[in-house]
Amino acid sequence: MADIKDPENTILMELKAGTVTIELLPDVAPKHVERMKELARGGEYDNVAFHRVIDGFMAQTGDVQHGDMEDGFNIRMAGTGGSDKPDLPAEFSKLPHDRGTIGAARSANPDSANSQFFINFSDNNFLNGQYTVYGRVTSGMEHVDAITRGEPPAEPDRMISVKVAADVV
Repeated sequence: MADIKDPENTILMELKAGTVTIELLPDVAPKHVERMKELARGGEYDNVAFHRVIDGFMAQTGDVQHGDMEDGFNIRMAGTGGSDKPDLPAEFSKLPHDRGTIGAARSANPDSANSQFFINFSDNNFLNGQYTVYGRVTSGMEHVDAITRGEPPAEPDRMISVKVAADVV
């Protein structure tokens, strides 16, 4: 497992291939970090599908409304929902969308991010300044690379569990 510097701002995401450790960046995007921790602590991300996975680009997940593969899952609806919390304002920064960074998924409205997020497979600098970066994978990127591709995948992978490291360490 990765060396965890700040357990309160570290996410442990369990995938079928293994654990992915994500360092959250509260100094860069405090509202997005708080939302991810709140949803993780509520168990909202557990069993949520990766509904849009594009080879060489990114893996998107986090639709807690329609993406829970154990509760009312509908692959056609996955990616259209969010949480019961209000949308978040954009928190753009100078951080690039490099391989392993976590970005807030949203609609065309920059202030529409809610619960969905994506993990970049590649350096996707064309996203810089347009989507909020609020974390980065510090270990387990090989497990992210193993996620089944598709828009949507025929048999989607899921986040088995998502926890704040401070709650399990």
